[in-house]
Amino acid sequence: MQKIAKKFVEVMKDCSHVAKNGTNSFHNYKYATATDVLEKVNSSLTKHGIASVVSPNLLNMQQVTTAKGNIEQLATVEVTVTLIDSDSGESLTLKGLGSGQDPSDKATAKAQTMALKYTYLASLAIATGDDPEADLHTDDVMPPKSTSPKTANNLICNDCGSLISQKVADYSKAKFGRFLCLDCQRAKKSVA
Repeated sequence: MQKIAKKFVEVMKDCSHVAKNGTNSFHNYKYATATDVLEKVNSSLTKHGIASVVSPNLLNMQQVTTAKGNIEQLATVEVTVTLIDSDSGESLTLKGLGSGQDPSDKATAKAQTMALKYTYLASLAIATGDDPEADLHTDDVMPPKSTSPKTANNLICNDCGSLISQKVADYSKAKFGRFLCLDCQRAKKSVA
């Protein structure tokens, strides 16, 4: 396994980072797309003469009910990725899990894509800029700390900076995921 391990290290160097080019506008976050990850990994694997053979295995398929009452399919897939060195014939096996949910027939495909993407991200130690210790969502919705007497124990709208009551803050956090004054809540509702 010495030859494939040496090549695998080169693949890791080539794929050390994948930018977050995808945007989920519904949940408002950026992510590294499966396309970006797979293009980068495939380019490096072929450059170093390593073939990739993926074998998916459907572990579970179940119906779930969404918050809106719709029935969707939820699939969980395990992928086994066998990497084969075209020069030495040595091989290396990677495994990963993924889940996908869809109202029609795409749950299994989504799960396979997710499993493959995260198998490569974890196995090749690909950085995407995520930090599991950071809690950015909480940091975004928490009121800023202030030493000013005007805002020391008050809540502030995340969009415009105006003071809001605890009741308004609780409602907006539950409804919009962040602290918003009544005017900013109205603005969000009119956009939706």
